[in-house]
Amino acid sequence: MAKRRRLRVIPLGGIGEIGKNSTLIEHGRDLVLIDAGVKFPEEEQRGVDLVIPDYTYLKAHREQLRAILLTHGHEDHIGALPYLLPQLAADGGGPVTLYGSDLALGFVENKLRERRALQHADFCKIEPGKRYPLSQSMDAEFVPVSHSIPGSMAIVLHTPEGKLIATGDFKFDPTPISGPPTDEARLRQLGDEGVLVLLSDTTRVETAGRTPSEQTVKETVGRIVNEAPGRVIITTFASNITRLQHAVTTAHASGRKVAVVGRSMENNLGVAMDLGYLQVPEGTLVTVDQAAKLKPRQVLLITTGSQGEPSSALSRIAAGEHRSIRLLPGDTVILAASPIPGNETTVAQTIDNLFRRGAHVIYNTLVPTIHVSGHGARDELRQMLELTRPKYAVPLHGEYRHLLLYRDMAVEWGLPPERVPIPEIGDILQFTPEEGRKVGEVPSGSVLIDGLTIGNVTKVVLRDRQHLSEDGVIFASLVVDRDTGQLLSGPEIVARGFVHPDGDGLLDGAAQEVRRVLKRRGGQGRIEYGRVVEQTAQVLGGYIYRHTHQRPMILPVVTEV
Repeated sequence: MAKRRRLRVIPLGGIGEIGKNSTLIEHGRDLVLIDAGVKFPEEEQRGVDLVIPDYTYLKAHREQLRAILLTHGHEDHIGALPYLLPQLAADGGGPVTLYGSDLALGFVENKLRERRALQHADFCKIEPGKRYPLSQSMDAEFVPVSHSIPGSMAIVLHTPEGKLIATGDFKFDPTPISGPPTDEARLRQLGDEGVLVLLSDTTRVETAGRTPSEQTVKETVGRIVNEAPGRVIITTFASNITRLQHAVTTAHASGRKVAVVGRSMENNLGVAMDLGYLQVPEGTLVTVDQAAKLKPRQVLLITTGSQGEPSSALSRIAAGEHRSIRLLPGDTVILAASPIPGNETTVAQTIDNLFRRGAHVIYNTLVPTIHVSGHGARDELRQMLELTRPKYAVPLHGEYRHLLLYRDMAVEWGLPPERVPIPEIGDILQFTPEEGRKVGEVPSGSVLIDGLTIGNVTKVVLRDRQHLSEDGVIFASLVVDRDTGQLLSGPEIVARGFVHPDGDGLLDGAAQEVRRVLKRRGGQGRIEYGRVVEQTAQVLGGYIYRHTHQRPMILPVVTEV
């Protein structure tokens, strides 16, 4: 009798957090990765550009990876690929096959080209309803779902042990603007056939009822643009093609030209137009320079920066630092997105800056229908359960409270609590028709992207950056005799980011204390360079703390002659 293979689910991200969605599926010796997303850095992660999952386990089992399956083209589901794929190829691994909609693959192709990593991927454009063999015992199927981007899919893995469905991000929108509605008929059919495991989005489980249709946003944007007396500036996620279509359609109908600001927005707009997902009437698109020559009432600008990213176009416009665009009296700015958890402060700062510069700012607190979520609310999450009727439901894609609230809802629907496991990142959940349980853990966590480096920003580096931001730094430069250890000059002390009422007087006193200690030691023979550095830091740090109760970073610079 053949040994039964185990179906295992290993979340590598998207658990207890919004973003960084990535889940590894293991069946026997076959591995499949569903999504590879990024997360915006937390406020204390200073200098960090992006956060991606820790793929240590996947890299150690590279030869078992059969494919990476993509639910859709948002950054929190594809953004880690330009960093992951070169790592998988570093030890001689060949290209990885990526399965996804043409739009998701188009976005990925752009990202890989920028990172010069195209050679690490093979692209397979999927057709909904078709089964794709991934191994001898595992096939993949893609089922269309509604979301805020066309080409969104739930993923079905067919295995001898049963079917696994990963919903991706979804809602049941009866009037989607772009793309088909969620394929309820196929989901119900899969439920009739029997579903072993459902991996479900939980982002909006706190919200009762159903998420409004995207049609409401289209109507609101149309009304605001038509009534605006001057230029209109709209910001949204660069990958939210549905919102971009709203903006373009509305601009054309109101006699406005459209200029796109921000490299990621330009890239995604180009991909969506090339693939036919974005319809732009001829003559509607103009350059920023061309838009500057038009009357304000004839212009609509689409920009990046809906999350208050400091380097984004909207943030620079709001701060008066954009090289081409200055806010004008009568400008209307529409933030057609809501802040991702963790970004509330930066978004609020951008909104405040826009108000300071005289803009008429519209955001979802003032006009709720300027944005609707692409995620289903509680009734829609329950509807997914009713359609698929799984033996086990695993909540993903949410903060920890979302996971627990989803379990409560699933238990109310009829699943026993033990059939709704609450995972942690790195948990190995094993499922058979008879039982589902945690059987171990894999290395997991977050890898920080800082510029072009991957994983070099450690907790120590972040601690030092936090230290610098709070207490500043003090440099102490001194010269000692290499042979005798005698202090020849200095220390010259310079402070940066360190503030104290006594100012120079405090630093002069600190310099005298360092001289006193080092001269007492000097003349007693050769002194090790490292000992001079250590002693200078100790004396200087102690003096500053005694007089200020602050602990700036101390950096001695010792020259031996």
